[in-house]
Amino acid sequence: MELRRSFDEDALNYDRYRPGYPQALFDDVIAYSHIGAGSRLVEIGIGTGQATKPFLELGCRVTGIELGENLSAFVAEKFRDCGGFNVVNADFMSCPVEENSCDLIYCATAFHWLPKEAAYSKIMRSLKSRGSVALFWNHPFPNHDGDPSNTASKRVYAKFRPSGKVLREFCEEDCAVRVKELKSFGFENAEYRLYKRVRKLSTDEYIHLLNTYSDHRALEPSLKEAFESEMRKALDEVGGFINIYDTVDLYLAQKP
Repeated sequence: MELRRSFDEDALNYDRYRPGYPQALFDDVIAYSHIGAGSRLVEIGIGTGQATKPFLELGCRVTGIELGENLSAFVAEKFRDCGGFNVVNADFMSCPVEENSCDLIYCATAFHWLPKEAAYSKIMRSLKSRGSVALFWNHPFPNHDGDPSNTASKRVYAKFRPSGKVLREFCEEDCAVRVKELKSFGFENAEYRLYKRVRKLSTDEYIHLLNTYSDHRALEPSLKEAFESEMRKALDEVGGFINIYDTVDLYLAQKP
């Protein structure tokens, strides 16, 4: 199975355990893009709508585009009472979007699945003049030195999923690449914001969260079972929880 389609297998688990986004992020998107009641928005890869409600509450008309059939059905039911909402079960790259029609196109932790050049070009064509694009991600970091729950988790990963990759927390220096990228594709007034938070998850919550990630779901079944069993044991030994240190990065830019 194509990894980006794996999210469609368990929409309820995804909606329950994937984190949302800080209210400050939505406030910044709204202030930057000058959207309000009646503004036309497109959300790329809407998933279960964790980045959708603040814009609907503002009175915007939101079209969610979602590749997964089950996720599309889930989010259609979730926002069934919102008159300004509709969802299209399609790949953004093949879904018709009227040119020069959108006040804001945004994407939450999904843009990396798209072919970059073609996606930026389609966004540019679809936006109105001075329309805005907002791209944002959550970067969870459960690898803080000195945090016993993180140390326990790292031991399990080292045993079952060893990697030579150096683990480091997402930081401000990483943002320059995306800002430069937006400018290179013709967008103006590109800028970024960073938001920090810490989530404390129980052992069960953490295992459920892991099962929302495509690489974890793709593990060979016996390895996945052994990994999860060992992770439960390791976290229960240090109090039955794990702290996850999130960095959320937001990028904003405008069509000329």
